[in-house]
Amino acid sequence: MISIVWTYVIVIFFVIIFFKLIRIVPEQETYIIEQFGKYNKTLGSGFHLVVPFIQRVAYKHSLKEDVIDVAPQMCITNDNVQVQVDGILYLKVVDPVKASYGIENYKYATAQLAKTTMRSEIGKLELDRTFSERDEINNSIVKAVDEASDPWGIKVTRYEIKDITPTITIEQAMEQQMRAEREKRAEILASEGDKAARINTSKGLRQEAINISKGERMRMITVAEGEAKAIEVIAEATAEGLKEVASALQTPRGKTAMSIRIAEQYVSRMGEILKASDITVLPSDIANLKGVLQSLITTVSSKEKGGAV
Repeated sequence: MISIVWTYVIVIFFVIIFFKLIRIVPEQETYIIEQFGKYNKTLGSGFHLVVPFIQRVAYKHSLKEDVIDVAPQMCITNDNVQVQVDGILYLKVVDPVKASYGIENYKYATAQLAKTTMRSEIGKLELDRTFSERDEINNSIVKAVDEASDPWGIKVTRYEIKDITPTITIEQAMEQQMRAEREKRAEILASEGDKAARINTSKGLRQEAINISKGERMRMITVAEGEAKAIEVIAEATAEGLKEVASALQTPRGKTAMSIRIAEQYVSRMGEILKASDITVLPSDIANLKGVLQSLITTVSSKEKGGAV
């Protein structure tokens, strides 16, 4: 009976030893093996044998990229404004031995280093620039943390700022500033529109004045040309009339007709003068106007007869 018990004990012991001997490491993980408390080797993914009681798995590390949520913290900008900033840090283990023996807790240390670097970078910028230069802040934090964590076997791949939250007072001041900027831009746009409208109106009036002056000039030229043409036509007609008169004077009784015509015009003009004047003083020779006309006609007739003879 005792031998059977010891047999079971020995079997169980060997089973435990067997399972302690076998180590299967998953993909993208590494095990750090210590032998008598000292680093011995690093086990990659796959099947491995570990000597029980002599060797042990001291550390287990994942080679996948890990994400650390950096807790929000209060930062002060270069223009003395308090803002609350939080972010996300991405890193991965590249040297499991350094990550095991270089520092006690590399995740905590890296997160704290990211916080201090973030406070430093935020302190270099004014409040407005912290919102517009997030990429520069992220790159600066990644560079600083990656250099500091190199002895720990850690590779910092990137850092992302999630939120930058100012205090309520600063938010109200920023809202007032944005409202003032919008009103300012609206006034500038309105003034520029009014300016453009005035310029367009003045250009239109100038063009209208130019068109009117051109039209008036063309009208005056046309009128002048018309008057010149009319004068030319009148002159031609007058010359033609004078030619006809001269031809008529060469005919028999032409001079008599001309004298009679002159006398008629003389009498007509004299009658108009007499009608227009209240008091008229005439020479004594004009009083006997009838005799003057008869003597004139007789004289002209006798001259024409004598010429005919």
